[in-house]
Amino acid sequence: MVDITRALPEDAGEILTLQRAAYVTEAQLYGDPFIGPLVESAEQVREFIGTGVVLKATAGARIVGSVRGRLNGSTCLVGRLVVAPDRQGEGIGGGLLAALHDALPDATTFDLFTGHLSGGNLRLYRRLGYRETHRERVQDHLTLVHLRRDV
Repeated sequence: MVDITRALPEDAGEILTLQRAAYVTEAQLYGDPFIGPLVESAEQVREFIGTGVVLKATAGARIVGSVRGRLNGSTCLVGRLVVAPDRQGEGIGGGLLAALHDALPDATTFDLFTGHLSGGNLRLYRRLGYRETHRERVQDHLTLVHLRRDV
């Protein structure tokens, strides 16, 4: 059982630690240890908590998942959906995205992206109603798959 609530500035360090643990497999998959989620600072996470919507999933006192959203007009830009590696596959990621959808009632669309090799992510997003809008090759080893969910 997890509770999903808004993250507080003092959660930034734990969210960053969780984010790094969750994104290590992505970095290995793409052969790039310098992906954004791994090089972000606690101060950058704290700043986003103060300016955007950051939700956290907690199990007891432990943060086991997090997601970010920021409104750009009526579109929510979704980012950094992370679940602790030992808690993946329990529905936490889907619960976080559903909670983000509910937390931003003014959003008419939700946009996100993931890497082309991230099959689990793509399956989750499609299951939750996201559809691919386009692909963007950003490096020889990485093509971003952009997805959108209309409300």
